[in-house]
Amino acid sequence: MKVLIQSIKFDADKKLLDFVTKKVEKLDKFFDGIVKYNVMLKLGNSTEPENKRVEIRVAIPGNDLFAERKCKTFEEATRQCVEALTQQVKKAKEKMRN
Repeated sequence: MKVLIQSIKFDADKKLLDFVTKKVEKLDKFFDGIVKYNVMLKLGNSTEPENKRVEIRVAIPGNDLFAERKCKTFEEATRQCVEALTQQVKKAKEKMRN
């Protein structure tokens, strides 16, 4: 499974990339049919306190799952996206069983 990370309007450091990869790969324990992850880290308007946006698209057979969050830090936005995607992955797995 691949994790593709794009940082838009800034250069992400290795520590942030490693954090995002580690969090996103946790979804594998809920569903082993995940093909790849596309993660976009976007830096918004600097006047807003919550200007860090994370978008995660999870490619699974037959469908894609998506979550987007805007927070003060990329780490917090990533955590919230992974929490939302955890529920989506569990539902998708149940649908495939039935």
